[in-house]
Amino acid sequence: MDYKKEIEDIIDLILKENASDLHLSSGRPPIIRVSGGLIPLVKKPILTDADMKGFIRAFLGQANQELLETAKDVDFSYSLAHARFRGNAYYHQNVLSIALRLIPKAIRTLSELNLPPILESFTRKPQGFFLVVGPIGQGKTTTLATLIEMINQTRTEHILTIEDPIEYLFESKKSIIDQREVRFDTPDFQSGLTSMFRQDIDVCMVGEMRDINTIATAVTAAETGHLIFSTLHTNNAAQTINRIIDSFPSGQQDQIRIQLAGSLSGVFSQRLIPRISGGLIPAYELLINNNAVANLIREKRIHELNSVVETSSQEGMIDMNRSLAELVRSGEITVESAYMNSLNPKTLERMI
Repeated sequence: MDYKKEIEDIIDLILKENASDLHLSSGRPPIIRVSGGLIPLVKKPILTDADMKGFIRAFLGQANQELLETAKDVDFSYSLAHARFRGNAYYHQNVLSIALRLIPKAIRTLSELNLPPILESFTRKPQGFFLVVGPIGQGKTTTLATLIEMINQTRTEHILTIEDPIEYLFESKKSIIDQREVRFDTPDFQSGLTSMFRQDIDVCMVGEMRDINTIATAVTAAETGHLIFSTLHTNNAAQTINRIIDSFPSGQQDQIRIQLAGSLSGVFSQRLIPRISGGLIPAYELLINNNAVANLIREKRIHELNSVVETSSQEGMIDMNRSLAELVRSGEITVESAYMNSLNPKTLERMI
């Protein structure tokens, strides 16, 4: 089989069906994800071990192939003229598998993504720490790319992205943009962040806050005049702040709490929910760090943040339940979908 040609054929089908993901593994046909659901490509043959090795050679360079054999999984990116993917190759029960996520070529606007216009205000800040959070596969990277592109189009800044792997490709416009890939351009996220201080960087997007050293360096960078954007796999703003603080030893938690209170600009949590008319639409929560929020963080009263978000819509904050309720009332999503994505269904029940 010509594996590069087979990949191109499957990718054409992904684009035609508006799919988001592709799964390849021996013992089953290729499977795509459309609007959140998995669909086997039954007209394609069942893949064999030999097929998977052929796909691996087509997708991965020599360095990544060697890493896959030693680490048993590896992140990678893959580009064609008309499509780009973030991928992970891995073993399960000694069987090779590949998962690919489509990365649109064009970086969409907030309006095109159905995201709130207030997010633009965070791209105009001279410094701070802004987090986009949510479970895997909820569009966090796409939202960050949109914010970075807004800065690129409107400000004369030096922007750095540190990613594993590089996903959206940016073209320098008003800003200069440098993109560094972990393992190839920098050993890890923390090393890339640390060296940023010597590279005259104004804005930095860190693909993910994976460890305590990366978090500590990012918070320090936000304190020292940089605008930092990143992601965490958390469910809401309060959980995000607790996760950051709890990742540090007890003796350092008071210090990081004070730093966060001073440097955090906001936390945006999002979910992609099946739309009644087809496709996905986001529901979201936005915490904005004002004096009340900063005091709650410093005073170890994180559990009160949810109430602040619920009662501060006049300051631009957005409550997830209110976002879900509005989507139900406008006919975009079902009541069942709203309840499935609510962290507080009893409160949601009173809004619908």
